[in-house]
Amino acid sequence: MARGRVAGVKTRNEISAGGVVFRAGEGAGFDVALILTHEGRWQLPKGWVEDGEAKEQTAIREVREEAGIEAEIVVPLDTIEYWYRSNYEPGEPVRVHKFVHFFLLRYVRGSTAAHDHEVQEARFVPLDDAMHMLAFPSERKVVEMARDALTEAAT
Repeated sequence: MARGRVAGVKTRNEISAGGVVFRAGEGAGFDVALILTHEGRWQLPKGWVEDGEAKEQTAIREVREEAGIEAEIVVPLDTIEYWYRSNYEPGEPVRVHKFVHFFLLRYVRGSTAAHDHEVQEARFVPLDDAMHMLAFPSERKVVEMARDALTEAAT
């Protein structure tokens, strides 16, 4: 991860990957997997790209860890970026420039009950419900892109 200073504040770049995992829902619709963080926010499963790991591998690994399910990549969806402040080192705030690569993934097997300790809960919800549950507008945009890709594939 690159580090530097901007106006006397340490800056750090982070790269993550994750995805919108879908499976057949009721009727002609789709369900997608969401995670509930310990901070009480519904989000898409995602996490840091480890050294030597491709973004696609990270997305599959993070879905397995955070949502407890196996999935396979269908297509890339979008890369979002944002800034936030963190205290990686005690007493010294760090500006973080984060890039998150999102993929559309097809559910293969497993149970959301098998999620790891990093999340409070994982579950499949109807795609339209996910749009109302997700905490961040950027993730809602990614789910809209997933809906468009799924609709296009069905026609």
